[in-house]
Amino acid sequence: MQYEQSLPVNHDLDTLFHTYGDMVYRLALVRTRSVADAEDVVQEVFLRCLRNNPSFESAEHQKAWLIKVAVNCSKSLLGSAFRRHSVPEDAAGELTAEDAVPDSTVYDAVMKLPEKYRTAIHLYYYEDYSVREIAEAMRSTESTVKSWLHRARGMLKEELGGEYEV
Repeated sequence: MQYEQSLPVNHDLDTLFHTYGDMVYRLALVRTRSVADAEDVVQEVFLRCLRNNPSFESAEHQKAWLIKVAVNCSKSLLGSAFRRHSVPEDAAGELTAEDAVPDSTVYDAVMKLPEKYRTAIHLYYYEDYSVREIAEAMRSTESTVKSWLHRARGMLKEELGGEYEV
């Protein structure tokens, strides 16, 4: 987003959280599909920032670092042994459309996509990231990200029955 590029690099964690906290939360929510897990990821991302005290070259570098850490923390959480061997007790912590975005039809369709497609769609359409930036954040190649976006658009078109322009 244009306004974020002009922001100075924040070294104050409180300011950093107020500037990027919602973005990190939305990304974690899309990846984990759970409000509680998304909150855990946000907490871990900003704790890592506090512990590591990274130096950022620019506001864009800062945002990219936070997105990459959010993706990695989500991946770690979803791949943990505890998570793989446990069964959720109920859906109380599950994400609802009202938690995320106003158009629940499109959002519900996005949430049905496999994780890598959901993440690529979120970063591309909601965070205005380029294919190159998504590839860097997800540790992939640009051509792979383009394939993910293409496949995700096809799945969304099929799911939504042509109701929306993808």
